[in-house]
Amino acid sequence: MLTYLATRSARVSARCVLAALALSTAVTAHAQIPQSEYAARRAALASRMPNGVLVAFGAREPAQDYLSFFQGSHFMYLTGFREPDAALVMVKRNGQVAGTIFVQPREPAQEVWTGARAGAESAAATTGLAGQSAAQFRAVLDSLVRPGDTLSVVSDLASDDEAASVDALFVRALIAAKPGVVVNDAGAAVSALRARKSAAELALIRKAVEITAEAQRDAIRAVEPGMNEFEIQALIEYTFRRNGADRPSFSTIVGSGPNSTTLHYNADDRFMNAGETVVMDIGASYRGYAADVTRTIPVSGTFTPDQRAIYQLVRDAQAAAERQAKLGNARQRMTDSANAVLAAGLAKLGLTESPAATFDCEMGGQRGLCAQSRMYYMHGLGHGIGLDVHDPDAADNGRFAPGSAFTIEPGIYVRADVLDVLPDTPRNREIATKLRAAVERYRNIGVRIEDDYIVTESGVEWISRAPREIAEIEALMKEQFAGPGKRNPAMVDWYRATGGK
Repeated sequence: MLTYLATRSARVSARCVLAALALSTAVTAHAQIPQSEYAARRAALASRMPNGVLVAFGAREPAQDYLSFFQGSHFMYLTGFREPDAALVMVKRNGQVAGTIFVQPREPAQEVWTGARAGAESAAATTGLAGQSAAQFRAVLDSLVRPGDTLSVVSDLASDDEAASVDALFVRALIAAKPGVVVNDAGAAVSALRARKSAAELALIRKAVEITAEAQRDAIRAVEPGMNEFEIQALIEYTFRRNGADRPSFSTIVGSGPNSTTLHYNADDRFMNAGETVVMDIGASYRGYAADVTRTIPVSGTFTPDQRAIYQLVRDAQAAAERQAKLGNARQRMTDSANAVLAAGLAKLGLTESPAATFDCEMGGQRGLCAQSRMYYMHGLGHGIGLDVHDPDAADNGRFAPGSAFTIEPGIYVRADVLDVLPDTPRNREIATKLRAAVERYRNIGVRIEDDYIVTESGVEWISRAPREIAEIEALMKEQFAGPGKRNPAMVDWYRATGGK
């Protein structure tokens, strides 16, 4: 799943993370996140917060309790607790830090609808924190927050307006009764900690990616003319769950023909035709950690010459970026290398006037000049992955550092109307006249290739090993699809060993 911004290089020093979060070069097959690591994360956060009280809100129960619930990423990072309507409170005074988790109480009448709850005692045992009922949350917080205190707040519910407003109203009401209380947004501090992944986190990301690559292989084998996009979506998501994933880490994208040129298309309801490409941008979420792998394949099983030309250009750009992905290298070198390859290739195909050519564009309401290559490649090269599919990512002064998990995902999208939607200027009309024949030739060909990588003390490792070279894809599509691949016993054993049922 692409981002509209350039690859994020979190401007934080990985050295700030406690030694307990340091990477190990040996990632064990059954690594999981231990209670001690969550405690170290909270200690690291406490070291960054001023004296006073911190409250971290978990995600709320959906208004309709039959809808799916997913824990907020910041809260998950600090506690590992997966139930709704929970909160973490930490008090820091005179160098001492104490923490309590507030959770919904055991309530059999409610649990018949929503399932068993942990309750305060079980939550305390699993998190290592003191546990209390959520019913006591406001009263306890009232007693802890003193006039003049700093109240640090962690709430990652900004995507859910109703829940976010509930949290904001709660904080507003609390501080109204506490003269001089200063509210501090601690979300940025948590994001900085999340940027560098521990060995246990990298192991979970690796498993999510392995499951996703398996789903890509099944999908590549299965695609044929006349199928609907939703059939492939269903197969992908079935393969996720069958191999131990929690769910997709984002809405599955299966876009064929003109849909292959829409970046975040996820309706997945069009019949695929011979002679088209199909972009499959997918990711499994495994124990809360996300993968993000994209493959583009020919519906017919063989790339046409024009599809092959676009595809190979995108793959060459990705390979150029990969060559720059080395410990200590500046991350910007990846973007620069990929952009140079794409700019030169698009000009060679006649889709731009030259590698350095520009067009009249709108930027922030102002008229300016943009590279013509941006007509076909309008997003950034990649992003971090972790608890979120777009996650904070580690970097030391913009350079590759251990603990990073990220994507590289160049693309080219030749939309049929690309020339028609340019700002109407004399220069743009001239450009459209020159480029129209090439756009018509390559129209509705969209190609994105996205892979996942992790960085350890040993270097940068490509971990999303689904076929991506033209010959590999065409060979796999020639194989008879006889249903989903055999369930991977190792994946299921892993799932059970780490708490799955």
